[in-house]
Amino acid sequence: MMPAPDSTPLPTTPPSASLLEDEDDQLHSRGLADHDATRQAKEQLVGQRPGTLVVREDSLPPRLFMTSYDDNHVEEREYQSYDQLLAYFRQRSDLRHWIDVRGYDDLPLMQRLQEDFRIHPLQMEDVLGDFQRAKLEETEDGLFLVSRMTEFTRLLDIDDDQLSIFTGPNYVLTFQDDYEDCLDAVRQRLRSSRSSIRRRSSLYLAYALTDVVLDHYYPTMAAIGDYLEVLEERIFQGRSDRRVLNRILHIKKDIVRFRRLVYPERDKIAEILRLPDEEVPEEIKVFFRDCYDHAIQALDLAESYRETVSSLIDLYMSDQSNRANEVMKVLTIISSIFIPLSFVVGLYGMNFQREGPDGRINYLNMPELYSPWGYPVLLLVLLLIVIGQLTYFYRKGWLSKR
Repeated sequence: MMPAPDSTPLPTTPPSASLLEDEDDQLHSRGLADHDATRQAKEQLVGQRPGTLVVREDSLPPRLFMTSYDDNHVEEREYQSYDQLLAYFRQRSDLRHWIDVRGYDDLPLMQRLQEDFRIHPLQMEDVLGDFQRAKLEETEDGLFLVSRMTEFTRLLDIDDDQLSIFTGPNYVLTFQDDYEDCLDAVRQRLRSSRSSIRRRSSLYLAYALTDVVLDHYYPTMAAIGDYLEVLEERIFQGRSDRRVLNRILHIKKDIVRFRRLVYPERDKIAEILRLPDEEVPEEIKVFFRDCYDHAIQALDLAESYRETVSSLIDLYMSDQSNRANEVMKVLTIISSIFIPLSFVVGLYGMNFQREGPDGRINYLNMPELYSPWGYPVLLLVLLLIVIGQLTYFYRKGWLSKR
């Protein structure tokens, strides 16, 4: 498959045992984050009119960025006023524009954007909802794409943000709820005078954004793979406990969640490839086919890691079983040693009198009781029994750790 031109190599996450530092605090913080996510899901309005725009309480104030470019020129600017951005956008219709809106906490602004760029109310509702799965819809001016940007955080969790993309004849409009994103590679390519983005249509910019989102799935999966290796090493070193099992189950949930993110992304790209050439030219579909391959590879990695997690669970159970067997072996050896000792001591603990009531001597009743060397001899016999048993166990290999 043809590689994406002007591609910028993505940083990889090196393996590090420090992923397990302060794990209890991290898992506790993650539990709080999951609780907050569940609370937000419960607070979603039920039965509201379709197309009703609602801004979440934790939304950030919007920041407006616009990159205007053509084959020979590029200009980046953050606008403090939407009116200034809109005026420049309409004035320079000869340029192609990437309008990037970061933050939703301004409902009147969102409504103006909806009206000025002819966005359907249901699509704008999906943008502000910020929990949509990856999908493709057609609009009056072009396409509406939703992607999920992912990152494996220090909280041992997959953090995903929604990226909404609207395409038009000479613009790409993107929405995201955070100021930080994974799109810097595209911005760097736009700044380059040799960039293919500046020489192609706005659909190619939409492809570049989608491609960068897909490329960032690999560092996410690499971080998960590193973490699985750390867990596996910890089990092999015999330092596994109940907390390790909890972490394995947590990472299993992350992998399942990642698969749920990638599957719709693959289906979305497949829908793009099925669109007629009038909407997506064949020269652009070639690059989306490359994105499709990336999605398939990400799914293969997710499936591989899911099998790895299952193997880690089996390995953990085997390790715990071996530990239990080691404990039982030690207890069995100790019991085996003390069984004959207890027999001898119990035998000599029976109260059969050496001398009868009539003064006669019963020679068969424990003659050692009145022997001056009886007690030391008995201790020596007990010691020889212990030495003999340990020698036998050693020759059988029962005292070995293997």
